[in-house]
Amino acid sequence: MVRTFMLLIAVGVLWTPILKARPADDSGRLLEYERVAAASLPEQRLTIWLPPGYDEGVKRYPVLYMHDGHNLFDPKKSNFDKVWAADKAMLMAVADSGIEPHIIVGIWAPGADRYRQYLPRDIYESASPALRSKMDNMAQGPIVSEAYLAWIAGPLKDWVDKSFRTLSGRNDTAIVGSSMGGLMSCYAFMERPDIFGRAACISSHWPAIDPRAVEGVDPELLKILDSWFANKLGKPNGRKLWLDHGTATLDAYYAPYQEVVDARVYALDWKKGEDWESRVYSGAEHEENAWAARLPEIFGWLLPRNRPAHGGQKRD
Repeated sequence: MVRTFMLLIAVGVLWTPILKARPADDSGRLLEYERVAAASLPEQRLTIWLPPGYDEGVKRYPVLYMHDGHNLFDPKKSNFDKVWAADKAMLMAVADSGIEPHIIVGIWAPGADRYRQYLPRDIYESASPALRSKMDNMAQGPIVSEAYLAWIAGPLKDWVDKSFRTLSGRNDTAIVGSSMGGLMSCYAFMERPDIFGRAACISSHWPAIDPRAVEGVDPELLKILDSWFANKLGKPNGRKLWLDHGTATLDAYYAPYQEVVDARVYALDWKKGEDWESRVYSGAEHEENAWAARLPEIFGWLLPRNRPAHGGQKRD
């Protein structure tokens, strides 16, 4: 099924033609939006998954925002012919863990601009001139993560909440990503605690640059990460945070950085297993199949359980 039409929202901020719509079935429905204009950002693109039954009822749904949207659902559109299978993971977590089904908003990475869109500005601005120079070499352009976050938390979320039957409160809004997307998810969680009540930072690329270019563990990055969480995380206040990494390929470099972050989260009185979780997956590589394998577990821990029917009520 192919549908094409123009949608104009907030002139100059979000302009999207729907290219394709997968018909609703027992696996849900996919909508694709291309050429999404966002101020100060590279052109964006979206794939949105609606849970089974969305079109037949009036129920409102929590929303999950995910980075690297091109790698979430369809192997033919992914970078490496493998995906997170986020829709299947959601259905599995609904069945096995009793979570509420979520609308998934997959935000595609903008190709070569991915690094500069996902690198948290806090990390960049805290870096020494030497480290920042290495980041600039990787970015090949200005860092725009601040504008990216403002767009997700503002125009994009506003449009999603107006266009779909959502629960728009903090506790019903989650953000998830891996690698640089893991850093970006932590950034969103700490910068906008009023918007994102739940975050999963999966195989977060804590070294920020290529760790193979650094001899051993970078003490500067350790200090930056510790200060970042110390200054920005705050108290749980009902929020939930998931952190993890594997032990193979690129993930093999992450343990020392993750340990510093874990220690800081613990020091801020977050209760492990309740407010936050940190896992190590032995043998897991830095790639989509590894993330797909643990995504149902992540969703099952992170996302809210089924609650009584809420009809059209907005819940914070």
